[in-house]
Formats: sequence, C-alpha cells, structure tokens
Amino acid sequence: MAGRGRPKSVETTPIAVRMTDDLVKRIDAARKIQTDFPTRPEMIRRMLEEWLTRNDLS
Repeated sequence: MAGRGRPKSVETTPIAVRMTDDLVKRIDAARKIQTDFPTRPEMIRRMLEEWLTRNDLS
C-alpha cells in the first residue's frame, strides 16, 4: 500500500496558514466531490496549482 502525502524525493517547504471555519468547510466540500477524497493539504495544493495555471503563473 502506498504511503500518504508527497513522495520523499520531492523537496517541499511546510507552510502554516490560518483559515476561517467557512473556508475550511468550502475546502472540505471540494474534497468530497473528488473521486479519491484527498487530504486537506492535498486539496489545497490542487486548488493552488489550478489557480496558478489558470492565471498563467505556472
């Protein structure tokens, strides 16, 4: 069984962010419609990647 989270070979930087309860609920709602039900951190990464790509900031 594969482990959760990012592969160890990828260099990452942890970032702590405070969010309102409403924003967390909206993130959780987005997680529920994904077929693989990602973790909150993974969902936030996906949302950021999508936004950056959509705004040509990749």
